[in-house]
Amino acid sequence: MLKRKSLTWFLIITFVFSWTLFLAPLALGGMDSTSKQLATGGLWALGMWGPGIAAIIVTLFVEKKPFSSLRLNTLGAKRFYLWAWLLPIALTIIGGLVTLLFGMARLDLNFTMIRTAMESAAGGGEAPASIIVASQVLLALTLAPLFNMLFTMGEELGWRGYLLPQLMPLGQWKAMLFSGLIWGVWHAPAIVQGHNYPGYPVPGVFMMIVFCVLLGIIFSWMYLNTKSPWVAALAHGSVNAVAGLPVMFFEPGFDMAFAGTFAAPTAWVGMALFIVWLMWTKRLPVGNPAGETGAVVGGR
Repeated sequence: MLKRKSLTWFLIITFVFSWTLFLAPLALGGMDSTSKQLATGGLWALGMWGPGIAAIIVTLFVEKKPFSSLRLNTLGAKRFYLWAWLLPIALTIIGGLVTLLFGMARLDLNFTMIRTAMESAAGGGEAPASIIVASQVLLALTLAPLFNMLFTMGEELGWRGYLLPQLMPLGQWKAMLFSGLIWGVWHAPAIVQGHNYPGYPVPGVFMMIVFCVLLGIIFSWMYLNTKSPWVAALAHGSVNAVAGLPVMFFEPGFDMAFAGTFAAPTAWVGMALFIVWLMWTKRLPVGNPAGETGAVVGGR
């Protein structure tokens, strides 16, 4: 049975906390563009912790359960951490190939976009563009996913660590779909300000919902096999690290709302195919979600 009181409080705290911070940049109209961009990034990064803070508050003070019930002391099957790290990379590559296949952008190994950005920066034109691209790719594939977990854990502790299990009485598929839907709607204030789908503030909200439902199913699959928010946070961190990498390899001028990034429809193809593969191979729905058998940090 759904715990309606707990769910209501979780959603109220999550949306009030996060949307307040997501909308705060609208009050910064007097700032120069660089300062506003930095302030927006900081406010939105803090806003990412809305779901996690809500999960902690509701668990401790509404449900009066121990903090350990959020399973931060659990890792689960280690192989899923490889999925979490590497799958977003593979899906990003697929999205880039789909972009090229359908002619939505043109390959540019002269890295014109990076060169232009470097030339406009003080001293930026001195470093070869290829070195800049290689260093960004290396960082995105190695350290960036771990660093990003400082922020993505704020989301995943709430979305997969708390909300998904709370919705499980509806059935596994409905729980995954509804949690992804809520996750997508939660992004709305950022999307209408031009994030992810620039130039499409209203359609972008619906596009973000589709994206979050697809990605949420994949994250949920990882969580249900480990019962650990760490695996979802790592996967989310990896997604954020590589999401914009293909843009550096395309000629400027293409529509980034529809191609070239991980959130664009061109990347949905890979996610949808992966979900179909999970279903085809009987990995979804998860037949025996990890429970108390998940490995506990420091235990066993």
